[in-house]
Amino acid sequence: FPHHSFATYLASLLSLLIATFLGFCDDVFDIRWRFKLPIPIIASVPLLVTYAAGHGVTDVVLPRVFRIRELLGAVATNGVVHLGPLYYLYMSMLSTFCTNSINILAGVNGVEVTQALVIALSIILNDLLYLTFSLSPLVPLVPHLPVALALRLPPPDQLAAMSWTAGFAHGSRELADRHAFSLYFMLPLVGVCLGLLKHNWYPSRAFVGDTFCYFSGMAFAVVGILGHFSKTLLALFVPQIVNFVYSTPQLFGLVPCPRHRLPRLDPATGKLTPSWAVVRPRVQRTSRDKAGVALLVALERVGLVALQRDPHSRDVTATTNLTVLNLLLLRGGSVREDTLTKRLAACQVAGTVLAFALRYGAGRWAYGEEGGRA
Repeated sequence: FPHHSFATYLASLLSLLIATFLGFCDDVFDIRWRFKLPIPIIASVPLLVTYAAGHGVTDVVLPRVFRIRELLGAVATNGVVHLGPLYYLYMSMLSTFCTNSINILAGVNGVEVTQALVIALSIILNDLLYLTFSLSPLVPLVPHLPVALALRLPPPDQLAAMSWTAGFAHGSRELADRHAFSLYFMLPLVGVCLGLLKHNWYPSRAFVGDTFCYFSGMAFAVVGILGHFSKTLLALFVPQIVNFVYSTPQLFGLVPCPRHRLPRLDPATGKLTPSWAVVRPRVQRTSRDKAGVALLVALERVGLVALQRDPHSRDVTATTNLTVLNLLLLRGGSVREDTLTKRLAACQVAGTVLAFALRYGAGRWAYGEEGGRA
C-alpha cells in the first residue's frame, strides 16, 4: 500500500462519503436546483485541501494552435501558464459539473448507471495505457496453451521476469502512480454499476436517485483531480457537455423550464415520447422570453426541437424540453425505456471514441509531448 499517499486516499473517501450523504439529503428533502448546484463544492473541499497540502501544480499548458501562446505571452514558458487560485476554482467547478451532469441527464430506467459504467470503463482503459504489467501470472497458463503457441513463447523463467506496458507513462513513476490511484477507485465503481444495473434496468426494481449520481460523479472528480487528468476526464463527458449546452436556454431562464423534463410515457403504447414545456403567451412575454422564442425557432429549423403553434396566430405555444433524451426521441422516434437507454449508451461510447481520438491524436498535435502527459 502506498502509505505516502494515505492522506490522499482518506480525503478521496471523505469526499465520496460527503457527496453520498448530500445526495441522500437531496433525495429525502427534494432540494431545489438553485441550492442543489453548489452542493458538490462542499464535497470537494477535502480534495482541494489535500491537493494544496501536497503542493499540487496549478499550471496549465496552452495549445500551440491559433497562436494562443503568443497572444497570452506564454511562448517563453513553452505554453505553461500559472493560474494559482483560479485552478482551485476550476477544480471545484469540475466536481460540480461531474455530479450534476449525470444528475441532469437522468429519469429513465438504467440511464444514470449506464452513463457512469461507460465513463468508468473508459477511464480504466485510459489508466491501463500508463501502467506496467508483469507477465508472471501467465506462466501457469503456458502448459494449457496450444503447443504451437506455447513454443513461440519464451521459457517460463524468462516469461516470469518480463513485463508489458503501452508506454504512455514514458517511464515516469509519478504518472504510473496517478493512474494506479485512479484504477483503485474505478474498478470498485464498475462493480457497483454492474450490480446496480441489474436491478435498475427496465423494468426497474430499484431507483438510483440523486445519491448514486452524486456518488459516481464525485468518484470521477476525485480521480480526475488527484490523478491530474482533468482534461481527459472532461473529454469523456462529451454527451453530458452536449446535454448541458443544449439545456442552457432552459437552465438560464430563456425558455420555460418545468420541474421535471424527463420524457413522457404514452400509456397506450408503453413507449416514451418527448415531454413539452409551455411557452408564455405573446402578450405576457418579457424581452428574455422573446429572445428564447427566437432561439427556439432557430433550433426548430435545424431539427433540434419540435414546437407547437396556435392554429390561428401561428405563435409558439410549447416546445419539447431541451435534453438529449428528448432529442433522441425526437430524431429517432418513440421507443421503450430500455431502447432509449441503449441509444444513450451508444452515444456515450461514441463520445469515448471521440475523446480518445482527441486526447491521443489531436492532443499530441495541439500540445506536443507535454500535452500527452497532462
